[in-house]
Amino acid sequence: MRILILVFLGQFLITSAVSAASCGNGPAGFTAWRDAFIANAGRYGLNPRVVQSALQNVKYSKKVVRLDRNQKSFKLSFKQFYAKRVNNAMIRRGQKLGQNYARLFNSIERKYGVPAPVILAIWGLETNYGGYLGNMPVLQSLATLAYDCRRSAFFTNELVSALIIVQRRDMSPAEMRGAWAGEIGQTQFLASSYVRYAVDYDRDGRRDLIRSVPDVLASTANYLAKKGWRRGQAWGPGTANYRVLREWNKASVYVQTISIMASKISGQG
Repeated sequence: MRILILVFLGQFLITSAVSAASCGNGPAGFTAWRDAFIANAGRYGLNPRVVQSALQNVKYSKKVVRLDRNQKSFKLSFKQFYAKRVNNAMIRRGQKLGQNYARLFNSIERKYGVPAPVILAIWGLETNYGGYLGNMPVLQSLATLAYDCRRSAFFTNELVSALIIVQRRDMSPAEMRGAWAGEIGQTQFLASSYVRYAVDYDRDGRRDLIRSVPDVLASTANYLAKKGWRRGQAWGPGTANYRVLREWNKASVYVQTISIMASKISGQG
Protein backbone atom coordinates (compact mmCIF):
# COMPACT_ATOMS: atom_id res chain seq x y z
CA MET A 1 0.00 0.00 0.00
CA ARG A 2 1.74 3.07 -1.25
CA ILE A 3 2.87 6.00 0.76
CA LEU A 4 0.27 8.42 -0.57
CA ILE A 5 -2.35 6.78 1.61
CA LEU A 6 -2.95 8.84 4.75
CA VAL A 7 -4.22 6.39 7.33
CA PHE A 8 -4.76 7.62 10.88
CA LEU A 9 -5.14 5.29 13.85
CA GLY A 10 -7.13 7.52 16.18
CA GLN A 11 -5.98 6.30 19.54
CA PHE A 12 -2.34 6.63 18.53
CA LEU A 13 -2.37 10.00 16.80
CA ILE A 14 0.74 11.91 17.66
CA THR A 15 0.40 15.10 19.64
CA SER A 16 2.94 17.58 20.87
CA ALA A 17 2.46 16.33 24.40
CA VAL A 18 3.97 12.97 23.55
CA SER A 19 6.51 13.94 20.91
CA ALA A 20 9.70 12.10 21.81
CA ALA A 21 12.12 14.75 20.51
CA SER A 22 12.67 17.25 17.74
CA CYS A 23 12.88 16.01 14.17
CA GLY A 24 16.00 16.43 12.08
CA ASN A 25 17.15 16.71 8.48
CA GLY A 26 20.28 14.62 8.66
CA PRO A 27 21.83 11.76 10.61
CA ALA A 28 23.54 13.83 13.29
CA GLY A 29 20.66 13.94 15.77
CA PHE A 30 19.13 10.54 15.07
CA THR A 31 20.67 8.60 17.95
CA ALA A 32 19.50 11.16 20.50
CA TRP A 33 16.03 11.16 18.90
CA ARG A 34 15.86 7.34 18.99
CA ASP A 35 16.94 7.20 22.62
CA ALA A 36 14.36 9.84 23.56
CA PHE A 37 11.67 7.89 21.73
CA ILE A 38 12.61 4.74 23.66
CA ALA A 39 12.56 6.67 26.93
CA ASN A 40 9.06 7.95 26.12
CA ALA A 41 7.69 4.56 25.00
CA GLY A 42 5.17 4.40 27.82
CA ARG A 43 3.51 7.61 26.65
CA TYR A 44 2.56 5.84 23.42
CA GLY A 45 1.01 2.91 25.28
CA LEU A 46 4.02 0.74 24.46
CA ASN A 47 5.95 -1.63 26.67
CA PRO A 48 9.35 0.07 27.23
CA ARG A 49 11.17 -3.27 27.24
CA VAL A 50 9.66 -4.20 23.87
CA VAL A 51 10.63 -0.84 22.38
CA GLN A 52 14.14 -0.95 23.84
CA SER A 53 14.74 -4.40 22.37
CA ALA A 54 13.23 -3.49 18.99
CA LEU A 55 14.95 -0.13 18.47
CA GLN A 56 18.22 -0.21 20.36
CA ASN A 57 20.27 -1.12 17.26
CA VAL A 58 18.25 0.83 14.69
CA LYS A 59 20.30 3.32 12.67
CA TYR A 60 19.51 6.26 10.41
CA SER A 61 19.09 5.24 6.77
CA LYS A 62 20.24 7.71 4.14
CA LYS A 63 18.83 5.37 1.50
CA VAL A 64 15.31 5.64 2.90
CA VAL A 65 15.44 9.44 2.94
CA ARG A 66 16.77 9.50 -0.62
CA LEU A 67 13.96 7.23 -1.81
CA ASP A 68 11.40 9.36 0.01
CA ARG A 69 12.60 12.41 -1.89
CA ASN A 70 12.48 10.72 -5.31
CA GLN A 71 9.05 9.13 -5.76
CA LYS A 72 8.29 9.16 -9.49
CA SER A 73 5.78 6.38 -10.23
CA PHE A 74 2.73 8.59 -9.84
CA LYS A 75 4.07 11.24 -12.19
CA LEU A 76 3.41 8.83 -15.06
CA SER A 77 0.27 8.90 -17.18
CA PHE A 78 -2.14 6.00 -16.73
CA LYS A 79 -0.98 4.46 -20.02
CA GLN A 80 2.67 4.67 -18.94
CA PHE A 81 1.95 3.38 -15.44
CA TYR A 82 -0.15 0.45 -16.64
CA ALA A 83 2.43 -0.56 -19.26
CA LYS A 84 5.16 -0.43 -16.63
CA ARG A 85 3.33 -2.43 -13.97
CA VAL A 86 0.98 -4.87 -15.74
CA ASN A 87 1.28 -7.43 -18.52
CA ASN A 88 -0.72 -10.36 -19.85
CA ALA A 89 1.33 -12.87 -17.87
CA MET A 90 0.26 -11.14 -14.65
CA ILE A 91 -3.38 -11.35 -15.69
CA ARG A 92 -3.08 -15.04 -16.52
CA ARG A 93 -1.31 -15.74 -13.23
CA GLY A 94 -4.03 -13.92 -11.35
CA GLN A 95 -6.64 -16.08 -13.04
CA LYS A 96 -4.69 -19.23 -12.17
CA LEU A 97 -4.31 -18.19 -8.54
CA GLY A 98 -8.02 -17.45 -8.45
CA GLN A 99 -8.62 -21.09 -9.44
CA ASN A 100 -6.00 -22.47 -7.03
CA TYR A 101 -7.44 -20.57 -4.09
CA ALA A 102 -11.07 -20.73 -5.19
CA ARG A 103 -12.34 -22.15 -1.90
CA LEU A 104 -10.48 -19.50 0.11
CA PHE A 105 -11.70 -16.67 -2.12
CA ASN A 106 -15.28 -17.94 -1.90
CA SER A 107 -15.05 -17.99 1.89
CA ILE A 108 -13.61 -14.48 1.96
CA GLU A 109 -16.29 -13.12 -0.37
CA ARG A 110 -19.04 -14.64 1.77
CA LYS A 111 -17.60 -12.97 4.86
CA TYR A 112 -16.48 -9.59 3.50
CA GLY A 113 -18.34 -9.18 0.20
CA VAL A 114 -15.21 -8.45 -1.84
CA PRO A 115 -14.80 -10.62 -4.97
CA ALA A 116 -11.62 -12.49 -5.87
CA PRO A 117 -10.65 -10.45 -8.98
CA VAL A 118 -10.35 -7.24 -6.96
CA ILE A 119 -8.19 -8.85 -4.28
CA LEU A 120 -6.10 -10.57 -6.95
CA ALA A 121 -5.53 -7.29 -8.77
CA ILE A 122 -4.28 -5.63 -5.59
CA TRP A 123 -2.14 -8.67 -4.72
CA GLY A 124 -0.59 -8.70 -8.19
CA LEU A 125 -0.04 -4.97 -8.42
CA GLU A 126 1.45 -4.58 -4.96
CA THR A 127 3.96 -7.45 -4.90
CA ASN A 128 3.42 -9.60 -8.02
CA TYR A 129 1.37 -12.01 -5.91
CA GLY A 130 3.87 -12.11 -3.09
CA GLY A 131 6.88 -12.37 -5.39
CA TYR A 132 8.62 -9.32 -4.00
CA LEU A 133 7.70 -7.86 -0.63
CA GLY A 134 10.78 -5.71 -0.13
CA ASN A 135 13.71 -6.58 2.08
CA MET A 136 14.34 -3.42 4.07
CA PRO A 137 14.05 -3.43 7.88
CA VAL A 138 10.66 -1.88 8.58
CA LEU A 139 11.56 -0.46 11.99
CA GLN A 140 14.68 1.19 10.64
CA SER A 141 12.76 2.73 7.76
CA LEU A 142 9.97 4.02 9.96
CA ALA A 143 12.32 5.31 12.65
CA THR A 144 14.30 7.20 10.01
CA LEU A 145 11.16 8.74 8.51
CA ALA A 146 9.69 9.52 11.93
CA TYR A 147 12.87 11.41 12.79
CA ASP A 148 13.02 13.14 9.39
CA CYS A 149 11.20 16.48 9.46
CA ARG A 150 9.30 16.14 6.18
CA ARG A 151 6.46 13.98 7.58
CA SER A 152 7.54 13.31 11.12
CA ALA A 153 4.09 13.12 12.76
CA PHE A 154 2.71 10.74 10.13
CA PHE A 155 5.65 8.37 10.36
CA THR A 156 5.86 8.55 14.14
CA ASN A 157 2.33 7.17 14.12
CA GLU A 158 3.45 4.44 11.72
CA LEU A 159 6.43 3.61 13.94
CA VAL A 160 4.19 3.33 16.99
CA SER A 161 1.87 1.06 15.01
CA ALA A 162 4.77 -1.14 13.89
CA LEU A 163 5.84 -1.52 17.50
CA ILE A 164 2.29 -2.51 18.42
CA ILE A 165 2.57 -5.31 15.84
CA VAL A 166 5.71 -6.49 17.62
CA GLN A 167 4.18 -6.03 21.06
CA ARG A 168 1.14 -8.15 20.27
CA ARG A 169 3.47 -10.81 18.81
CA ASP A 170 2.15 -10.85 15.28
CA MET A 171 5.75 -10.50 14.08
CA SER A 172 9.21 -10.09 15.54
CA PRO A 173 11.39 -7.10 14.58
CA ALA A 174 13.60 -9.38 12.48
CA GLU A 175 10.59 -10.68 10.55
CA MET A 176 9.40 -7.17 9.74
CA ARG A 177 11.06 -6.51 6.41
CA GLY A 178 9.28 -4.70 3.61
CA ALA A 179 9.28 -1.73 1.29
CA TRP A 180 11.41 1.36 1.89
CA ALA A 181 8.57 3.35 3.47
CA GLY A 182 7.63 0.59 5.89
CA GLU A 183 4.86 -1.14 3.94
CA ILE A 184 4.50 -4.72 5.13
CA GLY A 185 3.35 -7.95 3.55
CA GLN A 186 2.01 -9.32 0.31
CA THR A 187 -0.44 -6.46 -0.21
CA GLN A 188 1.80 -3.85 1.40
CA PHE A 189 -0.11 -2.62 4.42
CA LEU A 190 1.09 0.44 6.24
CA ALA A 191 1.70 -0.45 9.88
CA SER A 192 -1.35 1.54 11.04
CA SER A 193 -3.55 -0.36 8.59
CA TYR A 194 -1.99 -3.62 9.75
CA VAL A 195 -2.99 -2.85 13.33
CA ARG A 196 -6.51 -1.85 12.38
CA TYR A 197 -7.45 -4.23 9.56
CA ALA A 198 -5.24 -7.34 9.62
CA VAL A 199 -7.11 -10.54 10.54
CA ASP A 200 -5.98 -14.00 11.62
CA TYR A 201 -7.91 -15.89 8.97
CA ASP A 202 -5.93 -19.12 9.28
CA ARG A 203 -6.50 -19.06 13.07
CA ASP A 204 -2.90 -19.75 14.04
CA GLY A 205 -2.90 -17.05 16.71
CA ARG A 206 -1.14 -14.28 14.79
CA ARG A 207 -1.92 -11.90 11.97
CA ASP A 208 0.83 -12.68 9.47
CA LEU A 209 0.66 -10.66 6.27
CA ILE A 210 4.06 -11.87 5.09
CA ARG A 211 3.72 -15.68 5.08
CA SER A 212 0.02 -16.52 5.48
CA VAL A 213 -1.94 -16.28 2.23
CA PRO A 214 -5.29 -16.61 4.05
CA ASP A 215 -4.36 -13.74 6.38
CA VAL A 216 -3.12 -11.63 3.45
CA LEU A 217 -6.20 -12.05 1.28
CA ALA A 218 -8.76 -11.79 4.08
CA SER A 219 -7.08 -8.73 5.56
CA THR A 220 -7.15 -7.02 2.17
CA ALA A 221 -10.86 -7.79 1.85
CA ASN A 222 -11.48 -6.62 5.42
CA TYR A 223 -9.79 -3.30 4.66
CA LEU A 224 -12.03 -2.70 1.64
CA ALA A 225 -15.14 -3.86 3.49
CA LYS A 226 -14.46 -1.50 6.39
CA LYS A 227 -14.00 1.33 3.89
CA GLY A 228 -17.49 0.74 2.52
CA TRP A 229 -17.23 -1.91 -0.21
CA ARG A 230 -20.68 -2.73 -1.58
CA ARG A 231 -21.28 -6.43 -1.96
CA GLY A 232 -22.29 -7.62 -5.43
CA GLN A 233 -21.76 -4.25 -7.13
CA ALA A 234 -19.40 -3.19 -9.91
CA TRP A 235 -16.03 -1.53 -9.32
CA GLY A 236 -15.51 0.57 -12.45
CA PRO A 237 -15.11 4.36 -12.60
CA GLY A 238 -18.09 6.26 -11.22
CA THR A 239 -19.19 3.45 -8.90
CA ALA A 240 -19.24 3.47 -5.13
CA ASN A 241 -16.71 0.63 -5.08
CA TYR A 242 -14.33 2.60 -7.30
CA ARG A 243 -14.41 5.29 -4.63
CA VAL A 244 -13.54 2.60 -2.06
CA LEU A 245 -10.52 1.64 -4.16
CA ARG A 246 -9.38 5.24 -3.81
CA GLU A 247 -9.14 4.54 -0.09
CA TRP A 248 -6.55 1.91 -0.95
CA ASN A 249 -4.47 4.39 -2.90
CA LYS A 250 -5.14 8.03 -3.66
CA ALA A 251 -3.22 8.02 -6.97
CA SER A 252 -5.74 7.94 -9.83
CA VAL A 253 -3.44 5.87 -12.07
CA TYR A 254 -3.18 3.24 -9.36
CA VAL A 255 -6.92 3.01 -8.78
CA GLN A 256 -7.63 2.82 -12.50
CA THR A 257 -5.05 0.06 -12.84
CA ILE A 258 -6.60 -2.00 -10.03
CA SER A 259 -10.04 -1.61 -11.61
CA ILE A 260 -8.91 -2.66 -15.08
CA MET A 261 -6.76 -5.52 -13.81
CA ALA A 262 -9.67 -6.86 -11.77
CA SER A 263 -11.95 -6.74 -14.81
CA LYS A 264 -9.40 -8.56 -16.96
CA ILE A 265 -8.78 -11.21 -14.30
CA SER A 266 -12.54 -11.75 -14.09
CA GLY A 267 -12.68 -12.19 -17.87
CA GLN A 268 -14.73 -9.05 -18.37
CA GLY A 269 -11.95 -6.72 -19.47
